[in-house]
Amino acid sequence: MNGEPLVVGITGATGVVYGVEMLKVLKTLGVQTHLIMSDASLRNLGIETGYTREEVYAMADVVYDNNDVGAAVSSGSFATRGMIVAPCTIKSLSAIANSFNYNLLVRAADVTLKEGRKLVLMVRETPLHKGHLDLMRHAADLGAVILPPVPAFYHEPKTITDIVMQSVGKALDQVGVAHDLFKRWSGHAPGSEE
Repeated sequence: MNGEPLVVGITGATGVVYGVEMLKVLKTLGVQTHLIMSDASLRNLGIETGYTREEVYAMADVVYDNNDVGAAVSSGSFATRGMIVAPCTIKSLSAIANSFNYNLLVRAADVTLKEGRKLVLMVRETPLHKGHLDLMRHAADLGAVILPPVPAFYHEPKTITDIVMQSVGKALDQVGVAHDLFKRWSGHAPGSEE
């Protein structure tokens, strides 16, 4: 395995596929993962994907119960390379932004921030009202990276998986995991129009 583990949190927002695909990629890359899933994410797993809880758990190296606030990742003395919450509900964003450590996922995110490690929040909600935006600003002020899974099209995606992988790749860029999940922008060809 490759260095310190990356913590992956999956909450109950639509888009659980982002977390699942991230786990698959990280396993392929040999990056150790520690997984926390909320109850709502497990419900969405059945609604939005063909995966079972056991199949997703098998993609991670370590799986924690979200109610176990004494787990290894609840302490800053447990070294990690950071944490990605994919997707991140507004409820989880609110708890993280306000240090309301009511479960392990939020506590692990809080620990990530207090230790100065990268915390990437793939916030999944639309439209956004001012309260949502204020929460994102506050989390960013604390050091979180706000990375909504907004599709890009310069890499000419052909499938939904192509679109998902571009967002997964952008999140992995933030925590320094090298990958080739999408074609990167290299500028206009000489003489082309903007």
